[in-house]
Amino acid sequence: MLQPQPVKQKIFKHSNMKAYTYIEKGHFALIEKPKPELQEPTDAIVRVTLGSICTSDLHIKHGSVPRAVPGITVGHEMVGVVEQIGTDVKGVKPGDRVTVNVETFCGECFFCKHGFVNNCTSPHGGWALGCRIDGGQTEYVRVPLATQGLNRIPDNVTDEQALFVGDVLATGFWAARISEIKNEDTVLIIGAGPTGICTLLSVMLHQPKRIIVCEPSEERRQFVKDHYPNVLLTTPDDCQEFVLDNSDHGGADRVLEVAGAKDTFQLAWQCARPNAIVTIVALYDESQVLPLPNMYGKNLTFKTGGVDGCDCDEVLQLIAEGKIDTTPLITHRFPLSHIEEAYRLFERKEDGVIKVAIENG
Repeated sequence: MLQPQPVKQKIFKHSNMKAYTYIEKGHFALIEKPKPELQEPTDAIVRVTLGSICTSDLHIKHGSVPRAVPGITVGHEMVGVVEQIGTDVKGVKPGDRVTVNVETFCGECFFCKHGFVNNCTSPHGGWALGCRIDGGQTEYVRVPLATQGLNRIPDNVTDEQALFVGDVLATGFWAARISEIKNEDTVLIIGAGPTGICTLLSVMLHQPKRIIVCEPSEERRQFVKDHYPNVLLTTPDDCQEFVLDNSDHGGADRVLEVAGAKDTFQLAWQCARPNAIVTIVALYDESQVLPLPNMYGKNLTFKTGGVDGCDCDEVLQLIAEGKIDTTPLITHRFPLSHIEEAYRLFERKEDGVIKVAIENG
């Protein structure tokens, strides 16, 4: 005679949850799915308490991410509480509040050991959650390689304070690190969207001589002015002349391109001084051209960003110490049941939206 399973396990296996799902190009929908189960001893199940919408989610919706798999639950910005862990998971336990890293990585391959987790060679590696496997715009999520993918949130840090640690803040933090910023530098940041602001916060930690933010939206320039009054502001049309007037050596020493607009890649290298570092943080919908004859003699170093989210513990500690605060970016909050309304607002950039928090509970 078969023995009945414990009630708690039975409920977990057979109850359903709401999940915002990639149905087909141009179509997401909130549908019911079974709650996830552990598949590998390195997995964890996390109850999502707070999530967010990223521009990358919109790229999936509109078919700009070829590797995205129809049928997956979208969303890769989330925090939550550990519900279950596999036998090989270390560093977290059920009941811990955690951030979830957008990148899945093994921690053992050549790239992981050198801090380049974005290039992990594991079959699970790279951007999996909310792209190739079910993500976090739901109630529960399975996190593969959870020892690396989860970071415990300090007790004095709220869910909202930690929400962006695993993605947009990790992106900005890594971009600032690889840009090799010095105290005497003039740093130009192109773009003041969510990733641009997270990049700005990360650049500020390096204390350069001056920071210039280039942003076409008057509303977002005002946001920067209100929250970061020491930052200089300009627009794309005036950017080159403004940078020349507000730099010491004929251009910015460091340029971080976070906008990904039609002409911002060209603007980035044009605003850089000779021998500067230009860091490309943005994603582009179209291929970009390096006009080498025009660039000859500038001797620029180009670096590309990506989300090498290997510094999440350090970032969480900086948040706990009050040195980074991304909560002003959360301009709107919606329950999961109203996520379609949240997407409309975010995609149309209405009502001064910067980031939307999706609440469970």
